[in-house]
Parts: sequence; C-alpha cells; structure tokens
Amino acid sequence: MEELQDVQLTEIKPLLNNKNSRNFQDFDCQEHDIETPHGVLHVTMRGVPKGNRPVILTYHDIGLNHKSCFNTLFNYEDMQEITQHFAVVHVDAPGQQEAAPPFPTGYQYPTMEQLAEMLPSVMTQLKVNSVIGIGVGAGAYILSRFALNNPTLVEGLVLINVDPCAEGWIDWAASKLTGWTSNLVDIVMAHHFSADELTDNLELIQTYRLHIAQDINQDNLALFSGNLLHYCVTALSCCCRCPSLLVVGDTSPAVDAVVECNSRLDPAKTTLFKMADCGGLPQVVQPGKLAEAFKYFVQGMGYSKSLVQHLKGPLSSVGRAVANSISSSVQTFTPQPRSR
Repeated sequence: MEELQDVQLTEIKPLLNNKNSRNFQDFDCQEHDIETPHGVLHVTMRGVPKGNRPVILTYHDIGLNHKSCFNTLFNYEDMQEITQHFAVVHVDAPGQQEAAPPFPTGYQYPTMEQLAEMLPSVMTQLKVNSVIGIGVGAGAYILSRFALNNPTLVEGLVLINVDPCAEGWIDWAASKLTGWTSNLVDIVMAHHFSADELTDNLELIQTYRLHIAQDINQDNLALFSGNLLHYCVTALSCCCRCPSLLVVGDTSPAVDAVVECNSRLDPAKTTLFKMADCGGLPQVVQPGKLAEAFKYFVQGMGYSKSLVQHLKGPLSSVGRAVANSISSSVQTFTPQPRSR
C-alpha cells in the first residue's frame, strides 16, 4: 500500500443555518422506480458507474428517506470530492420516499429479508456490478443481509447505528409510549436521538420532528417500523465477510448496541469508529468527520488514493485507524479483479 498523505480535520460547521428549514435537496440526480420480486423500489442515482469501480449504495433508517438521511453528508464538500470518483445510488424503502402514496388496505409490507432481496434487481436495472454500502439503523441491517446473501456484489460496508437489539428497543418504546400510531413520531425520535439531544439541540430536533410527522406517510412509516420486530443479531454476526466500518456517535442511543455488535464481528475485517461529541445522526451532525473516515475506508480498500493526496497536515487518528484497519482486512477479502 502506498504511503498515506497527511490530513487534518477542520472544525465542522453547524448543520442547519436556516431556522425551521427542511432543505434536503437532491442535486444532479436521476430518479427511477424499479420493479423487484417484492414490489417497486424508488431509487435516486447520482452520476454514472465509472468503469469497474463499485457504486456507493445507501439505505436509510426508519422515519427518514434518502434525502433526510444522507443528503447533508453527500452535499458536503469533502464527500462531493469522493463522488467525483464513484456513482451513488440512494434507495428509499417502499413507501418512504417524498410524496409516497399510501399502501392499499391489507398490504403486506416486505420483511427485512425481502427488502434485502430487492437490491439485486436495482443493481441489474442500473447496470451496477458491485457496491460499497452505507446503511443507517434499519438500513444498515438490510445491507448486512444483502451482503450475506450476495457476497460477490458487496465490496465493503459502512454501518451507522447498526443495532442488533432493535426488538428490545421496540419493546421498550412500546411500553413507554402507549398507542403505536398516535405516538409513532415520538418513538422514532427516541430511536434517533438521545435524551440530551432532544432537549439541547432544538433546531435539529424541530427539523427532524417536522420531517417525520409531515413529510413521511405515517401509515407507510408504521409498516416499515414494524419490521424492526423481526430482525435479529444472527445475520449481523456472520455477515461481515467484506471490510466493514461501524460508526456511532458517542452519545447516540445506539452506542452500547453498536459496541456489542462490534464485539461479535471478526476484528480482522471490522473497524469501530465511535465519533466524539456526536449523537444519533453522525452523518448529519458531523458530515466532515464521516467523510474523512469514508475516504480512508475507500483508500484502504485500494481505491482512489488520489482522494487524499492534496490534503495537508498531520494524519488524524480517524484516518490512520480506518486506513490501517481496512488495508489489513482486504488481504483476507479478494473480490474478482477490478480496475482501480
């Protein structure tokens, strides 16, 4: 592996500069509705696949869609630098996209396993050969199942707030908040944010509470959220056959679960990045730190060393840990040869 160039983290600017704004705008994207064995998926693609390089494929958490979950990260300057080298496919879970119509009465929502089984159809339709997955919460689990079932299609995983104990969380939330549908927004907010965040970061909380309550179809959200009752730790404990980066904020509600999950995975293939001074949505609150970690994750896999060549200053502990760990793990994971 070539010598890494130095990089220095700069201060992260606040996420929201415009009070009460919910600007999760897409730029230069193409939207597709893709037929799969378990229904239609709405996907949004940035750029086009570049040679045999993998495509970055994202999957959001409950209460969010690709815009509210990922656009702060992907519109961040350093992440846009990465997407000059990789196309991006954002997947919205069924019925969770902006302005999604309600499902008909009696509709059977796909299981978590079936949601994972829908992804090969997306890759086939968009002519994608392989992916690096970025998933949050429920989306992290779905991508983990996808990687387990299709190891040759997934070159790496970034799993944010991956929680193998979601069933216990749902049971806790249901016991604290009576009336599933009427309190669904509160349940989802407690899933995403710590008690301190809910009281201290009022602008962020207002933005996401309004988004969950007004921009996401509530009946569709209830169907997707109900799926959290049915996924288990077994799949996660054996899924990471590819290089994997687990990310969690140090004050996130999911921090203990992510640390526990990390302890069950192969340390030769997995890196844990516990992000300091960060709560439940690290990709939203600290996009700069996550973009840097992702740069070195990708570089550690052997792609795009030019991504970091122009950066100056001492190599941060984030970059060094991620690059060293991932470059070691790829020695034990050799996908089919691809051009770099």
